[in-house]
Formats: sequence, C-alpha cells, structure tokens
Amino acid sequence: MDAMERRVFLKGASMGMLTFTTGGVGILMTPGEARARAVPFRMLSGEEAETLEALGETLLPGAREAGVAHFIDQQVSVTPGEALLEARIVNVKPPFINFYRAAISGVDKASTARSGKRFAALSAAEQRDFIDQLRQNKIDGWQGPPTGLVYFVLRSDAVDVVYGTMEGYESLGVPYLAHIAPDKRW
Repeated sequence: MDAMERRVFLKGASMGMLTFTTGGVGILMTPGEARARAVPFRMLSGEEAETLEALGETLLPGAREAGVAHFIDQQVSVTPGEALLEARIVNVKPPFINFYRAAISGVDKASTARSGKRFAALSAAEQRDFIDQLRQNKIDGWQGPPTGLVYFVLRSDAVDVVYGTMEGYESLGVPYLAHIAPDKRW
C-alpha cells in the first residue's frame, strides 16, 4: 500500500468506513451506508444477515441501522489479521465466518425449538428474553459455540459498529481523538 492509499484508508477507518464491493467496484462507506444502499453480502446468506441484524438490535438498539450485519460480513471477508471483529481479539480460530455461522445456527435452532420461529421472527420481548437466557447459559439443548462467548462477541461487535465511529463517540459525549488533534501522529 503506498503512502496515499494508506492515508485515505486511515482517514476512512477513523470515520468508521470500510471497503464494500458494489457492482464489482470497491467503495469506501460505513456499514450503515452499505445497509442503506443494500450492498450485497459477500459471505452471509440473507437469513443469516437477518438473524445477525435482529441479534445486534436486541443486544444494542441502533445496531441494525448502523449496519451490524454488513460490518460482520465485510470483516469475515478480509484476511484474519486485518479483521476488526471481537472474535479475533478473543482468539477465535479463523476463518471467523465459521464462528458466526455456528452462532447464528445455534440461535435459530434454539429459537425454533422454543417457539417454532427463527430468532428474527420473534417479537421484541421474546428476543430480549431469549438473549437474557443466552447470556445466562440457560438455553436447553444449545448447539453452538459457548453461549457466553456468543453473547460477548456479538454484543462487542454491535458496540463497535454503533459507537466505534466519530459520530458514535459524539453521541456518548466523548471527544474523538481525531477531533482533539487531527494533525497529531500518535
């Protein structure tokens, strides 16, 4: 990567922008913009993305609109060393898509066993109850990665996509480093 590309990448990353492919062209945009533009998923199926959006929104309101499914999809498509996913931080074995698919499958199987409906089809109250049970490891017959790990990783990813941008920091009343010293190299 030459110096100019690196500068553009770093500026985009500080604004929460990632490269999404649409029409065969890589475009720098936020996950929320990718969602609003209906950028096709690279790795996730439509049902997987729908479940991830419902999970993200239940774990942290605003995650759906912020593009949590597009964020995860884009991040599982890059090399593991470049991924910004919580799964990487907690040493989930790459490829990370395997963890997310197993987590989504576990959630949907458990939800269907409990209610006859996939997680995304549950009411908001039913989704919150399910997540509470998941967090406490109280899902009977769970088939997937450890429930505590699923909860932690998905919630952390939702937090990152909602609050890991300049706008997210501002919404919390936290000054973003780029605003404090835009010309400072740390």
